[in-house]
Amino acid sequence: MSKDKGFVTEITPQSEDFSRWYIDVIKKAELMDYSPVRGCIVFRPDGYELWENMQKELDQRFKDTGHRNAYFPLFIPESFFQKEKEHVEGFNPELPWVTEAAGEKLEERLAIRPTSETMFGHMYAKWINSYRDLPLLINQWANVVRWEKRTLPFLRTSEFLWQEGHTAHEDEEDARKETMQMLEVYTDFVQNVLAIPVIKGQKTPSERFAGAVDTYSIEAMMKDGRAVQAGTSHYLGTKFAVAFDIKYLDRENTQQFCHTTSWGVSTRLIGALIMVHGDDRGLVLPPKVAATQVIMIPIGPPKTRDVVIAKTDELYAQLKAAGIRVRVDDRSDVSPGWKFNEYEMRGIPIRLELGPRDLENGQCVLVSRVSGEKKSVALDNLVAEVQSLLAQIHDDMFERALSFREENFFSVETLDEYKTAMEEKRGFALAGWCGSEACEKQVKEETGATSRNIPFEPAETKSKCLVCGDESQHTVVFARAY
Repeated sequence: MSKDKGFVTEITPQSEDFSRWYIDVIKKAELMDYSPVRGCIVFRPDGYELWENMQKELDQRFKDTGHRNAYFPLFIPESFFQKEKEHVEGFNPELPWVTEAAGEKLEERLAIRPTSETMFGHMYAKWINSYRDLPLLINQWANVVRWEKRTLPFLRTSEFLWQEGHTAHEDEEDARKETMQMLEVYTDFVQNVLAIPVIKGQKTPSERFAGAVDTYSIEAMMKDGRAVQAGTSHYLGTKFAVAFDIKYLDRENTQQFCHTTSWGVSTRLIGALIMVHGDDRGLVLPPKVAATQVIMIPIGPPKTRDVVIAKTDELYAQLKAAGIRVRVDDRSDVSPGWKFNEYEMRGIPIRLELGPRDLENGQCVLVSRVSGEKKSVALDNLVAEVQSLLAQIHDDMFERALSFREENFFSVETLDEYKTAMEEKRGFALAGWCGSEACEKQVKEETGATSRNIPFEPAETKSKCLVCGDESQHTVVFARAY
């Protein structure tokens, strides 16, 4: 039976039900499947390759800034969490515990790591003795578990993959420099690799990481107007150093506590790039992380098939040698039209069509997934044309996402104005805030929106708190979030 029948046409339009659209797309594009454990997913090869390509890009950036990779245990003794009170209070509702092993009850419960500040702290106390040991800059690629009540594949799952950097420094100045450096690394990666514009800023006290002195984030807008926290960097001060006795002998031969940081991004970035760039036809993948950047489809009648396939294979070798991730679909049991739809749905940045007439003219056709535009290019210049189009697709994706954010970013003066605006539009709101936790809480209770961050470069500065009307201490971005 022809595979043309039953092709994936049932993708719910974004305007009808965005959440349903998201699930339809990630299932039909075979990025993941549900596991038998609640809130956990299986990464299928196309989904995991996205993460691998993200890892590759990020890992090089970490190494370029002096960080090294290590691996720490999955299990963390309960006593470790008791050492930093604020930290344990923040994570306790999400912690799964191991209480038995090998048929015996454990003397001390073991948490399955939600994050590794405590384990790093314990080890750093052993490894750091002198200022000569500092800074200590370590990153870990790992899985973590947070038993979420509400889950959504990639964006919020009970187990997820991430990287977590943990560093120790002589003083506050050096640690804060590290904190901001890593926020810039994340900003560069998300914007210049994933083509997602972000807003950099500082979290409010109620939204900062449990145990941190200051938390900084980058926030991205999805196509339904909601926010995704795309990365965070934390200055931890000496809180964990005091809790875990991370000391060093300074240049004056005096014992001092280290200043520490932590920072991380996770596989929620996969969900973010889908929600930022996808459309009603399916995925739209950023070229720099797409598992396949070019899909080659030879077309034409059977009598010309051999010569077209031979040329396709030759061009494939040229593209592959240039470092372009390319595949050929030369199946004869499905039509070219079916293939066009399939790879469009899968979000592959460029489709290359080659038929007998193209061959006679010494050219092929390139089609952009973003614009849909077709362009005939000379075969002699194919590699350069593909590289140029991949760069153009990235720029087009970023500009589209930026324009969408600008169109859905509004300014409000009062809470009533914000509530009215939310009935009519989606997106982010810029508002003044007096600094009171009660006012921030009231916004959340009445709108479902949270403070995303205090942007470093707000479009305008607000003078009055949107809730109480008192003088504003900060200009804040508010939004509903995943």
